[in-house]
Amino acid sequence: MADVFHALADKSRRKLLDRLHRRDGQTLGELCARLAMTRFGVMKHLRVLESAGLVVARKSGREKLHYLNPMPIRLAHDRWVSKYRAPFAAALSQLKSTLEEPMVQIYELFIRTTPEKLWQALTDGALTKQYFFGETIHSDFKPGSPWHSSGPGGSRDVEGTVLEADRPRRLVLTWHILYDAALGEELSRVTYEIQKRGAVCKLTATHELDSAPLTAKHVGTDGWQLVLSGLKTLLETGEPMPMPEAP
Repeated sequence: MADVFHALADKSRRKLLDRLHRRDGQTLGELCARLAMTRFGVMKHLRVLESAGLVVARKSGREKLHYLNPMPIRLAHDRWVSKYRAPFAAALSQLKSTLEEPMVQIYELFIRTTPEKLWQALTDGALTKQYFFGETIHSDFKPGSPWHSSGPGGSRDVEGTVLEADRPRRLVLTWHILYDAALGEELSRVTYEIQKRGAVCKLTATHELDSAPLTAKHVGTDGWQLVLSGLKTLLETGEPMPMPEAP
């Protein structure tokens, strides 16, 4: 957590985060534009932000794209701020909020658990309903198999196909929301990547929404942050995370 506060303490680094908040997935050249600092200076600040987990870099062809990861700020908010329901809590919790264009949402967090237990929490319906808004997931999680989730009332809320399943390292699913008819035929893709890092696991959840702009707006406000915070709480404490109240 100290790395997060150190990274946020610098005005230039906050400006870079603001730019990624406005438009995610930018190259180094795009982030350097109209900044009163050298390319080397921007690279140095990006390294600090990446070390703190606030920025995630991904290769796309020959380019390296940078994405905002809101999870460290969300966890700080849940730890110290949420109980006070102050107005700025809403701004923190929605740091990864709705943008006006298609996007890729990337979330990274560390969980004190094993890869097998984390995989089970992602694929066992008895566990998903404890942190995923009451949703129970159903599938044999073999490549090519269908999957769906059902709500507390038995409604079929989300469905898709298992594209990849490399237990306990990588799970890739197509994602089609059914509970909101306004989203129509929009199809997106969710990827979970699990890395063992000593006594903890690093979980990277990527939601690719390039062909689903309405879905991007729908899931970008609090959705994944609440789900992943709840997943971490469940695995580390054995108890579901209480649903936060509206600020």
